[in-house]
Amino acid sequence: MDNDYFSIDAILAENQKIQCTFKVDIPDMGHLAGGSDRDIKSLTKAPIPIWLAYIMLFSDWADFTIPSPFGTRVRNALKAEPRSVKLSNLVGAGGLWYGFGKMVMDILSEEQANGISEVLTKAFKGRLLEVIDQAQHFAALGPAGGGGPSTDTAQSFREGLDGTERELFALAQESAKRMKRWHEGNDKARR
Repeated sequence: MDNDYFSIDAILAENQKIQCTFKVDIPDMGHLAGGSDRDIKSLTKAPIPIWLAYIMLFSDWADFTIPSPFGTRVRNALKAEPRSVKLSNLVGAGGLWYGFGKMVMDILSEEQANGISEVLTKAFKGRLLEVIDQAQHFAALGPAGGGGPSTDTAQSFREGLDGTERELFALAQESAKRMKRWHEGNDKARR
């Protein structure tokens, strides 16, 4: 994912919210906490989009806790079997778990960021072969998709993919289809 001003993926990832605890009173900003209070009081907890949290955290106005998509429960599930975790369900709309992780890494200390980086890398490596394998399998089934339970499996598998993985799935599927067409074209030319 690009960390670019014009990248839609970066914009979506920066729009994810993290739970912040305010250290100081902030006048006339109560709407950020979602309540009817005019001011934010010290020790108020509120979910804040990452793009805004950068300012709050680096100004030392707030602290944050590591978001649940990167908490102990998810880490343990990924260590046990990375392919069984539906990453798209962890971050909501768009399912950009890897992008959100990168954004969270940017605001952590180096030690904590290295821990998140390791989780992201191991999850990606642990899931990549399955993504490519499934993409090639479903490309071989053709446009009908084989029908029946196989179609349900394909749909269920794709629903659990992160946005980055969905892009790789589509690329691998298209690549397998092109390879098949090329191979079939060469077979006809040899006959």
